[in-house]
Amino acid sequence: MKKRYHQIELFMKYPHEVQAEWFNELIDSGSETEWGKKHDYASLRSLADFKKAVPVSDYDDLKPYIERIMKGEQNVLWPTEIKWFAKSSGTTSDKSKFIPISKESLEDCHYKGGKDMISIYYNHKPDSRIFSGRALVLGGSSTVNQLNKDSYYGDLSAVIIRNLPFWAEFQRTPSMDVALMDEWEEKLEKMAQITAKQDITSISGVPSWTLVLLRRVLEITGKDYISDVWPNLEMFAHGGVSFDPYRKQYRNIFNSDKITYLETYNASEGFFGIQDQFDEDNSMLLMLDYGIFYEFMPMEELGKDHPETLSLHEVETGVNYALIISTNGGLWRYQIGDTIEFTSLDPYRIRVTGRTKHFINAFGEELIVDNAEKALSIACEKTKAIVKDYTAAPVYMEGNSKGSHEWAIEFSQEPESFEFFKDTFDNALKSQNSDYEAKRYKSFVLSEPIIHKLPTGTFYNWMKKRGKLGGQNKVPRLSNNRKYIDEILEFIQ
Repeated sequence: MKKRYHQIELFMKYPHEVQAEWFNELIDSGSETEWGKKHDYASLRSLADFKKAVPVSDYDDLKPYIERIMKGEQNVLWPTEIKWFAKSSGTTSDKSKFIPISKESLEDCHYKGGKDMISIYYNHKPDSRIFSGRALVLGGSSTVNQLNKDSYYGDLSAVIIRNLPFWAEFQRTPSMDVALMDEWEEKLEKMAQITAKQDITSISGVPSWTLVLLRRVLEITGKDYISDVWPNLEMFAHGGVSFDPYRKQYRNIFNSDKITYLETYNASEGFFGIQDQFDEDNSMLLMLDYGIFYEFMPMEELGKDHPETLSLHEVETGVNYALIISTNGGLWRYQIGDTIEFTSLDPYRIRVTGRTKHFINAFGEELIVDNAEKALSIACEKTKAIVKDYTAAPVYMEGNSKGSHEWAIEFSQEPESFEFFKDTFDNALKSQNSDYEAKRYKSFVLSEPIIHKLPTGTFYNWMKKRGKLGGQNKVPRLSNNRKYIDEILEFIQ
């Protein structure tokens, strides 16, 4: 781990050289594939050539190629055999995506990210005893892909678990047969029953679903705090959704100052970032030697036929970019749908700010998830509330009526004054977003937000009804249409 941390320091010191090496290696590896021949990789001499020859793609663009690989064809997008696919939950649509996982992306990206997480943690806490106990990993399910007897798919966590070396099983809990169960509620119950009796020293999972498991563990044990159940717990590695709405809940349920919270940015398409400074800023070090070449699309380019992208040396701090990646799994100039901003350029650290399709911009307000998370945090702090989950959408203008935003919020601790919460939240949104503030000025365009307090368990039961429990499934936060909020409001009637 010490040796690896020195390598991490190396790419922090020479980021552009490392990215240039990976660019050349990826182009060389892809040159003999069907995709590489179609885009004449053999003739590419520069990044400018690459940008000119290869369009920015999304999943729908690559879907025909991926479907052929799922049926058994090889050397389509990547030269080595691909027989595993990470099934994305599809947070911006109800359709599933199947991301090809090569041996290289598994070993040099996903596994490497997991190991680097521990290396960075040990560099921070050299006296850690994390290996003295068990590592609780809350993952998804895995199902055999029936299109081809040699092809398999599952949540990314399941793909990783299925392919782990045998020695990794010694520390991870629960056992594979439980970890990969399809029925989420049955799996949750078994995990809680098993782990309640074990010495857990680390936890990895999506904050929302992990919280459900921890509450069940407390019910089983009759304890008040997780620190009473697992006194040696020292690290919680989390990702998938913003941790800000959950931070207070975790501090309350853990009731321990020994816990290190470690943010990670890990998607089906790759492992991108790991928190390397342990404060509440949650900025993550952009991992530059995982077989991924990065480009960054300014938001004003979104939706253009030939969008301009920036290289690492051209980015600025505090600016929203759509993330574009080329990977050792055969994704080429692939727009994953996330937006990030840089918090530091030496070394390169990032924050996830939202989704390219996860925003409200019905009236020119350009409200993103990051604005909402920060505003909710401010409102909660001032009213002693804790938000469990939420979703929001626009209320469109009809006749002479003004537009507004409608929020459905489930609290795990209700505000002392709901009216004060509404006012504080509205003002906090104004402070976070000048476009929103302008539209709210004297309510000329936007009226004050409409906020519904939802009964306890609403989002859990709604996700269950939709077959979206567990794994990487997430409550959709912001939407530019009313599909989700209308479903939610109808669901509670």
